[in-house]
Amino acid sequence: MRGPKYVVKKGKTPVWSREDAKTLLDSIPKDSVSGLRDRALIAAMLYSFTRLSAVLKLKVDDYYHNGARRRLRLHEKGGKEHEMPVHHLLEQILDEYIVAAGLQSGQPLFQSVNSLGTAVTGRALNRYNAWAAIRKRAKAAGFLTSVGCHTWRATGITIYLENDGRLEHAQQMAGHESPRTTKLYDRTKDEITLSEVERIRL
Repeated sequence: MRGPKYVVKKGKTPVWSREDAKTLLDSIPKDSVSGLRDRALIAAMLYSFTRLSAVLKLKVDDYYHNGARRRLRLHEKGGKEHEMPVHHLLEQILDEYIVAAGLQSGQPLFQSVNSLGTAVTGRALNRYNAWAAIRKRAKAAGFLTSVGCHTWRATGITIYLENDGRLEHAQQMAGHESPRTTKLYDRTKDEITLSEVERIRL
């Protein structure tokens, strides 16, 4: 006999609220290259629905002009390329980081920094150190909320859908093959308000 089909309708990735995501970005100091880098790293995933692995593969030349605005050329799983228009706030954040770090054409966009956090090394930031940097920034901002590698991708998709974005467009922006995959990142129905809980009256 065949057992019942197991269907996953909701992902397990921790998702932050838009208020918490904004608070975290605003809390990261902008007086060092490491701070500007970490802020740009989180913003890139949040505003582009991008996997951490794809962000870490970016070169400076993958952030390019398309007319007056910028685009990101993302290198996704399976060797696929996916282009994404750059949100105007992400453009400001990336430009500030690139200028401060003195990044040049051909270099990795996100690089490791020296022990003082004052200069980039020329070497691409690895996945472990990127995750450690994100957790460090969340902790420094006083957040106990859990954070995972896909947190900002999932948070960006959820915020987009909360603002009346369309699922099919979110799927396209995230580079998903199926809308079912995108739906796993959608937590718009997760929020249970205190007023609803207070309806439990004895």
